Amino acid sequence: MPEYGYFLSCEEFGPADLIEQARMAEQAGFQALWISDHYHPWNDAQGQSPFVWSVIGALSEAVSLPIETAVTCPTVRMHPAVVAQAAATAAVMTNGRFRLGVGSGEALNEHILGDAWPPASVRLEMLEEAVQVMRRLFTGEEVSHYGPHYKVENARLYTVPDEPVPIDVSGFGPKATSLAARVGDGYITMMPDEPMVEQFRKGGGGAKLVSGGTKVCYGADRDEAVRTVHRLWSNQLLPGEMGQILPTPRHFEQLEPLISEEMVGENTVCGDDVDEHVAALTAFADAGFDRVYVNQIGPDQRGFFDFYRTKVLPRLQ
Repeated sequence: MPEYGYFLSCEEFGPADLIEQARMAEQAGFQALWISDHYHPWNDAQGQSPFVWSVIGALSEAVSLPIETAVTCPTVRMHPAVVAQAAATAAVMTNGRFRLGVGSGEALNEHILGDAWPPASVRLEMLEEAVQVMRRLFTGEEVSHYGPHYKVENARLYTVPDEPVPIDVSGFGPKATSLAARVGDGYITMMPDEPMVEQFRKGGGGAKLVSGGTKVCYGADRDEAVRTVHRLWSNQLLPGEMGQILPTPRHFEQLEPLISEEMVGENTVCGDDVDEHVAALTAFADAGFDRVYVNQIGPDQRGFFDFYRTKVLPRLQ
C-alpha cells in the first residue's frame, strides 16, 4: 500500500500559508510532503514563488514529516555545487528526512540569468553530470570536477547528514525515465503511468522509491471548483513541450484560451465526490507507485484537509 503525502505549491502560496498547510497535512494524517521549486509561478493568478530552501528550513521546525523537492533543477539557474550545499543542510535540519527531487527544468524558471536554454537531450546530459557532482559532494570530501558542463574546484561540504541525500529523478518520457533508472535513488512522475514505472524498474530502478502526484480541487460546488482550476492551473493541461520552453508567465497566460472549463472538468478531480478523489489516488497505487502526493488547488485548504482526514484517507488506508 502506498504512503500518501501532500504537495505544497510554492507557485500559489506564500511561506506562511505553506507552513500552515504542512501542519494541517500532518494533523490530517498525510505521511510526507512534496514542495515545488520555482522562480516564477506559471501565471500571475497563482501569484507566489518563495525561495524553497528558506521554506524548507521553516518546515523542518514546524512538522516531523519527510520532505522532498518536486522538483529542483540543479543545472542552469543554480550550479549543482550550490544545490548540493542547500540539500545537505536541509537533510541535516530534518534529521535525514529530506530527499532531493531533481529534473531537467523549464525555461520559465531557468533562463532568468540570460543563459541559453538547451534542447532536451542536452538538458538530460547536464542533469546526469549534476547528479554525479552532487553525489561526490554529499560525501563531505573535497571535490574537483572538470566536466563538459560544470567545473568544481576544491569544493567541500562541511555540513552533511550522516547518510548521503537520496536523489530522485523526474521523468515524463522514455529517455528521462531511463536516466532515472540509471542514476536515481528513486523516480518521480506526475501520471499514473504503469508502463513508465515498469520501464524504470526493469531498466535498473528495481525496488527503488517511485513517487507520483496529482492536483485536485475540493469544494461543495463542483462548477465553482472547475472555475478555480481553470483560473489558476489551466497550464497543466497544455500539450507537448510548451511547459518546458515558454519563458514567462505571460506566455502561459496567452495560451489559456486553448484550455476550456470542460477540459478541466474532464481531466481534474473537482468537487466533493469521495469516490472520485479515492479513484484518482488509487490509480497511482494500481500502477505500482510507492508514494502518492495530492495538492489542493485554491483557497479552501482547511476544507480540503478536513475532507481528506475524515473521508478520503480512511478509505485509502
